[in-house]
Amino acid sequence: MDSGSVGGIGRRRLLGWGGLAAGVAVAGAPLVGVGSARAETVPTDTEGIPADARPGGAYDRYVAGLAAEGKFSGVVMLAHRGQTVLSRSYGMADREKGIRNHAGIAFNLSSAGKPFGPVAILQLAQQGKLRLSDTVGAHLTGFAKEIAEQVTIHHLLSGTSGLNSPDEDLQRVFQSRDEVHEFCEQWARQANLVASPGTPTDHAGAEVAIPALIVEAVTGTKYWDYVQENIFGRCGMTGTAFYTRPQWLTDEHIAHSYMRQADGSQIDAVRNLDKGSSDPWQLGKNPGRAFIDAPGDGGFATAPDLVKFAGALADGTLLDRHYAELFTGPKIPHAPQGGGGGGGLAAGTAPAGASFGAYGVPVSLVNGQWVVHRAGVNPGSAANWTIYPDTGWVGVILANCDGVPFQEIIQQEIQAITGGA
Repeated sequence: MDSGSVGGIGRRRLLGWGGLAAGVAVAGAPLVGVGSARAETVPTDTEGIPADARPGGAYDRYVAGLAAEGKFSGVVMLAHRGQTVLSRSYGMADREKGIRNHAGIAFNLSSAGKPFGPVAILQLAQQGKLRLSDTVGAHLTGFAKEIAEQVTIHHLLSGTSGLNSPDEDLQRVFQSRDEVHEFCEQWARQANLVASPGTPTDHAGAEVAIPALIVEAVTGTKYWDYVQENIFGRCGMTGTAFYTRPQWLTDEHIAHSYMRQADGSQIDAVRNLDKGSSDPWQLGKNPGRAFIDAPGDGGFATAPDLVKFAGALADGTLLDRHYAELFTGPKIPHAPQGGGGGGGLAAGTAPAGASFGAYGVPVSLVNGQWVVHRAGVNPGSAANWTIYPDTGWVGVILANCDGVPFQEIIQQEIQAITGGA
């Protein structure tokens, strides 16, 4: 149920699709300890590597400049064919304990974790345990008749269900996995059919929650546990999990999210559950109030783990080739900014040739290349991973404070890799 594409799309779409960050180009209070970067080992052979993507290149210098100005806290990583080319870490993962960000720190993904759900569904489809043409009612009970009989799994994954998003209880502080799960089950069943199935919708939260419930119905396993074993485990994503609030508070490998207040200060969200975001697009929200992210949403991941995820999509670890192509294949054309139907990478702006919705991810043609990405925004955090399948690149941007010019960082990454933004 979290919110959260790139290059010229509006902020409402950003929060819906998960491609650009809230708080674009507005810096909050100065960050602690952002003056220097931590760099991991990078290859010495830079043949074939664009100059802008290399250590010391334009992208590296740009992010370093942001950090020096107190406008970025987090990790950026560029990898080519599985090998790290650039890895930089800035700022503090936990200011109270003096723990710095580094490549092994896990960041809140928000909507950047939503594609794990479609991958889980496609694994089950590949095994013959469900069909994408199955209706909601083929696997779940308790939904309105028109939803149960008309809305298919394909509609849900492609963002064409015709459903709305029920209201969320942003003030509730959850105390257990079971409490979160029970609430989300009831919440999903409160969705209404507001357009004919097949109609592009405005990123309805039920389109994320219902597939997660279908995964559970088919496997007999909680969504979190299924994804942990069959996606994170298969990929070797050892630093990635659906961490609980107690783990967020105590595990030194999880970045705390620093949320901006009305007076311009930034506070630790998970240590201040009585405080909410001052962002008008997420007013009053605090991600720490969720004991664990809702099934189908969120989670925490490290940058190297997201590179592993991209590699596992490409090499057959997660899905057979045809199902991997089905996952990222363009399906629903995105309207230019200001129209309906979402908005993908560089939607409606040159040089993007076209932008589409796939299964939980926007895909675009940028400077003659396919670009697959997903981003997410929560108060105090922002995350984006981008796969460039034509050239073997993967980019990851993870931040743990408000006020980061996230859209600009993503555009700089695209420029460095493709030569276009």
